[in-house]
Amino acid sequence: MVTSAGTFWCVCGRFLSSASVHDLASFFDTDEPEDALPPNYNVAPTQDVYAVLQRPDDTRILRVFEWGLIPSWAKDPSIANKLVNARGETVAEKPSFRQSFAKRRCIVPMNGFYEWKAGADDGPRNARGVPLKQPFLIERRDGEFLAVAGLWSAWRPPGAAEDTPWRHTCTVLTTVANATMAPVHDRMPVILEREDWDTWLDRSNTDTEMLQHLLVPADDHLLQMHPVSTDVNNARNPGPF
Repeated sequence: MVTSAGTFWCVCGRFLSSASVHDLASFFDTDEPEDALPPNYNVAPTQDVYAVLQRPDDTRILRVFEWGLIPSWAKDPSIANKLVNARGETVAEKPSFRQSFAKRRCIVPMNGFYEWKAGADDGPRNARGVPLKQPFLIERRDGEFLAVAGLWSAWRPPGAAEDTPWRHTCTVLTTVANATMAPVHDRMPVILEREDWDTWLDRSNTDTEMLQHLLVPADDHLLQMHPVSTDVNNARNPGPF
């Protein structure tokens, strides 16, 4: 969902990506991409993000994608604004996602992600007198990167010339909230543990029923959260917060 002033309200609709490309490549055992991204403390939909993929030879690569999936069959790229997240429970059946779920899975690295809790009646209010939602940063307790399950696609306009560049886009998968997240939101991104990375990224694995078993809430003790400034509400604010 998109609101005014460039603010996005959705499950995992904003995240933190402040690590160097060298650290990401080392952690996920990939090459370093030539088009490295600057640190971003307030990543919003439609912006460029990193994603980890697996080559046919089973080695991994780190590449830059636009956040917001454009299915290969789409006629209008604006559909990406509605496909920032994909629900893990229905991803195998939804036309927008099922092809990517079967063949084009990725990992979206994050340092943390933001969620908003309903504002308190005795707390700060906006210009219309509505209580401001309190943003929280959620991250791993052990300080490691979050390996969030994602899907990707390659798109170019129907009927485009063969030399037209492809747009590479991605989406983030979500599931029901664990005990840590439940007080703030009823959904959370799917966080893959290291032992599941190869299974998720394996291009030859088309067993979608088995893959869906990975789309579960994170362990209740994996994450921690703390409140941050409401400056994060505006996607134009670069942070840190």
